Amino acid sequence: MKTIFKKLTLITLFSAATLAQAESTIERHLNEGSTFPIAKAVTLKAGTDIIYLSGTVPAAFDEKKEKNTVAYFGTMEQQTISVLTRIESRLSDLGLTMKDVVKMQAFLVPDKTTQQSDFSGFMKGYTQFFGTKEQPNLPSRSALNVHSLVNPGWLIEIEVVAAKSPI
Repeated sequence: MKTIFKKLTLITLFSAATLAQAESTIERHLNEGSTFPIAKAVTLKAGTDIIYLSGTVPAAFDEKKEKNTVAYFGTMEQQTISVLTRIESRLSDLGLTMKDVVKMQAFLVPDKTTQQSDFSGFMKGYTQFFGTKEQPNLPSRSALNVHSLVNPGWLIEIEVVAAKSPI
């Protein structure tokens, strides 16, 4: 009985130490005093698996509209939600979640007349996936205005880097 108890104790201690080590291989540096939902930096320590996801674009929002138009793909908020949902699915296929995203680059297309992108629409979609009670992990992030994307109806393309601590 004592032998079984000692083995269970050792397994428990080893598991706790491994979990603590795994959690400490990714460190998110938050912006002190700010509620803006991005990290100012993320540190990945040795042994962390790094996964680069290719740029992801929106799916059709309203297939009744003319193809390859903004109306077909939706508003910036709708396109952001579509893209992040697709990223979430791709991460899931790899055994990852949005909590594992450590870096994001968002490419936003501005309105041709005002030359301003709909950043608030982007943020409305983004904050449904990051900085929530269910998913508080924040990535470091850049948001860039670009002249255009390959499809004239796309207002956004996002690429992410995810990281996972091996257990």
